[in-house]
Amino acid sequence: MIEESLQGQVEALLFVSGEDGVSVDELTESLQAPTLSVLEALDQLKTRYITEPHTALQLVEYGSKFVLTTKKSYESVLKEYATSPTATHLSQAALETLAIIAYKQPITRVEIDDIRGVKSSGAIQTLVLRGLILEEGRVEGPGRPILYGTSDYFMNYFGLERLTDLPAIDEMEQAVANEEWTDLFATPDIETKVEDE
Repeated sequence: MIEESLQGQVEALLFVSGEDGVSVDELTESLQAPTLSVLEALDQLKTRYITEPHTALQLVEYGSKFVLTTKKSYESVLKEYATSPTATHLSQAALETLAIIAYKQPITRVEIDDIRGVKSSGAIQTLVLRGLILEEGRVEGPGRPILYGTSDYFMNYFGLERLTDLPAIDEMEQAVANEEWTDLFATPDIETKVEDE
């Protein structure tokens, strides 16, 4: 059986890689471990998630990448949490990410990260759970990253008939420069928090 510390290290890297996932090559290079050992650790993690009835996680392989996701059976509780009164706030990070997606869609998480200068996976997950954004496909190429765009719910929520009803980009840039950009997406039902996702 593979050393438990290696299994834990693999799990930790899977967790921080988020929706992008991580390849076997990336794991072996990061952990300086033999490929066979990494494959065994992945197999044991996958088995553990399947056999443990009380874990919400599963290990999924997309092409050459391994990704940690939640099991389908937990979908309803995640949706309920996302729309509950305790989770009605969108953070500054989520609003900023939403604005970028609205203006630059379809766009990948890496492109969003480049614009923001920080990781956006938490904000994106929040926006997906709220139904404000959705996956619009994948880029053809290495890793096949997900493309995100705004949803019909986004349009209805902000009272937009078409994306051209959004404030002009120069107005958006001026608002960002004046640190007033959150007003562009202000509604009575969405409040902002200062902390990042």
